[in-house]
Amino acid sequence: MFLASVSSGTTSYILAEVESSRGGEYKWGHYMLTIADCRRHIQLEFFLGTVRARRESLRKLDLLLKVLGSFRKALLTEAQAINEYERSAKRTKGKPQKSTKGKKIGPIGHIGPI
Repeated sequence: MFLASVSSGTTSYILAEVESSRGGEYKWGHYMLTIADCRRHIQLEFFLGTVRARRESLRKLDLLLKVLGSFRKALLTEAQAINEYERSAKRTKGKPQKSTKGKKIGPIGHIGPI
């Protein structure tokens, strides 16, 4: 699935590959998540061959979803702040306002000052 519109001219995409286990019979399948943005790409493997690996793969996916949710929330907040600032600047003809410190989302989804 492409992440950017065709008109952007970029090749950002996400690809989720889940090989069938044939009803649980075949546990050595291919389970990969690929995320690409222009020239950069990452591949995350989710191995299901052992009980421990299945548990760790599901935990990894849950954490990834949690961090992405936190990132979305922070990004939305910043986008709204920028929109409000731009509207305010147009009304006051560019009068500068106080800047805010950036926020960083840590490895477990913590949001705090950089």
